[in-house]
Amino acid sequence: MGRVGVLLLNLGGPDKLEDVGPFLYNLFSDPEIIRLPFRWMQKPLAWLIATRRTKTSQANYKYIGGGSPLRRITEEQGEALKAQLGNLGKEANIYVGMRYWHPYTEEAIAQLTQDNIDKLVILPLYPQFSISTSGSSFRLLEQLWQQNPKLQRLEYTVIPSWYKQPGYLQAMAELIKEQLNQFPHPDGVHIFFSAHGVPKSYVEEAGDPYQQEIEECTQLIMQTLNRPNPHVLAYQSRVGPVEWLQPYTEDALKELGAQGVKDLVVVPISFVSEHIETLQEIDIEYREIAEEAGIHNFRRAAAPNTHPVFIQALADLVIDSLTKPNLKLSQVTQMKKKVKMYPQERWEWGLTTSAEVWNGRIAMLGFIALIIELITGQGLLHLIGLL
Repeated sequence: MGRVGVLLLNLGGPDKLEDVGPFLYNLFSDPEIIRLPFRWMQKPLAWLIATRRTKTSQANYKYIGGGSPLRRITEEQGEALKAQLGNLGKEANIYVGMRYWHPYTEEAIAQLTQDNIDKLVILPLYPQFSISTSGSSFRLLEQLWQQNPKLQRLEYTVIPSWYKQPGYLQAMAELIKEQLNQFPHPDGVHIFFSAHGVPKSYVEEAGDPYQQEIEECTQLIMQTLNRPNPHVLAYQSRVGPVEWLQPYTEDALKELGAQGVKDLVVVPISFVSEHIETLQEIDIEYREIAEEAGIHNFRRAAAPNTHPVFIQALADLVIDSLTKPNLKLSQVTQMKKKVKMYPQERWEWGLTTSAEVWNGRIAMLGFIALIIELITGQGLLHLIGLL
């Protein structure tokens, strides 16, 4: 088959406190994160939000050592994957492409085009597909492919989501079991799956399969675990005033506490690496909420990171994709419902159904509040929860 490359896609994170502001600017500049009716407003609004949020975010990153470990862990995953593929007789070059921080996806693409590989496997480190994660990276890659004739000659295939992969499920089950076995009565411990949330409109109006894949993944992990423990699924990291997928993690924790639950293992189901949402949001914020609710025995399953079973799962995904028909970017950026996500359509002004599909309601409210703030000088952006 010739020289094989594997492109690992991930979100990225600030390496140090000075990177937090630029990272947030990149994040909010993405129209998949905040959708606006006018493109010219994207970067000014991103700058404003990033400027207002930087100090708060820096304070959170100080709790976890002053920066995100995501790059380090992703690169370690890449090294482990390369070694495992080599053990299986498949040599491959591994590239890491982050969406919002170094090494950027564009940097990884520039490197792999210089290496003259014969086939590329595009593997997002998001087990479940969402418009705002894998979808955003795929949209960027489509643009890069359209602009680069050399890329257009490169044979490639995409792995859009892989939450059903048996090795991944086994790795998650083993990580959960490690924590359950720390309790005197493991079978009575509640298992709390916490997934990163998305606006409800992404699922109901844009046809994002994320919720369905998360729910199915939860059931598959429990089947693989094969233990009688009660379990619940909730969604974390909600931003802004609009409705996101429910139940919210903080509400579900309070409800379990009210029911008298004392022993809990939290499972970060949509994350494969430790980062701000696990180390600070779950380990600090949600732990405090749980303890205030009376859940005194709070433990968290580790993210897969470089767990050997997880790395084997990634290797199996790569090898399996090389034996199947190629899956193109144009085939994986379409939602199940007939809503055209790429390229962007013309905007309609106002809070119409069409506008809500595009902006998840967040951006339209933010845009209106921004205009009012510019006119009146009032801090209305704080009131709607964007800052």
